[in-house]
Amino acid sequence: MSKQYLTLHTIDNAHPSDVYSLAPTKDQILSASGSSSIRIYTSDQPDFPLVQTLDSAHALGIHHLVTAKESNRAASAGFEGKVKLWSSDEEGIWTEDGEIVDKYKPGDIWAISLSADGLYLASSSINGRVNVWSTAKSEGLPKIREYETKGSFGLCVDLSTDGRFTASGHENGSIYVFNNDTGRLSHSLAGLVHPIRAVSFSPASKLLAAAGDARIIALYDVNSGEQVANFTGHGGWVLSLDWSSTGEYLLSGSHDSKAKVWRIETRSCVATHSHGDKPLWTAKWLPKATRSEMFALAGGNCAISIYREAAG
Repeated sequence: MSKQYLTLHTIDNAHPSDVYSLAPTKDQILSASGSSSIRIYTSDQPDFPLVQTLDSAHALGIHHLVTAKESNRAASAGFEGKVKLWSSDEEGIWTEDGEIVDKYKPGDIWAISLSADGLYLASSSINGRVNVWSTAKSEGLPKIREYETKGSFGLCVDLSTDGRFTASGHENGSIYVFNNDTGRLSHSLAGLVHPIRAVSFSPASKLLAAAGDARIIALYDVNSGEQVANFTGHGGWVLSLDWSSTGEYLLSGSHDSKAKVWRIETRSCVATHSHGDKPLWTAKWLPKATRSEMFALAGGNCAISIYREAAG
């Protein structure tokens, strides 16, 4: 059974260059691009107005931006090699709240992920190493876990909602799941061979979705490490994966400019939407404020489009 989503609003020229990352909160959408600023749009007004710009956040541009699902914290990773932490006040105004430098060179820290409570940040790196940091400023933002892999570029990383696991996807097709409690490797997952550009844990932390240049989305059981499903249909690299809050649906974005919504129970695609003719770098569900599901898409056309589930 298919689902229908309608274009609710499009923010044209949201950034002067490709929009690489969207990071929603309960009432805002943070966005980042190849330019140096982070732009923040409110999602509780019908025209999604720009409410704040964090100028010169990263001088050479921003490749990853994430928010914590259950706190007012965000993190950004720039092409110059720094990771900055941000926090918002009760009025929704964001300010810088720390920085992870650790003598890193550009590319040493690549993908990032924040835990749901915002207390931990995971990062992948160009040398394959996966790190987990405490975001406690009082402790000096210490590194608390360091996971070694086979040295292939870590293109993506995710922390499970319950905080127990870190997953990483690599240029050589490797996918690793680490247990943060024990500091050990839980699973090395096979199956996709080609570069992995997105990994995402389900809200219950029981499933891991992974995808990339193979154009296939693979689902793995986190406890057993077994591959339990494959989703096919994208005509280009899969660049983005995001679970709905209930875990019923998975949203994917691809280099083929298309976003797809997959129903997990039936292992089927229930909706497809095109976002212009440029790569779709990021696709994110928005927190449910009404009965209707909503998601946002952004990429090479410099616009952010918001879709809403059709009523009825």
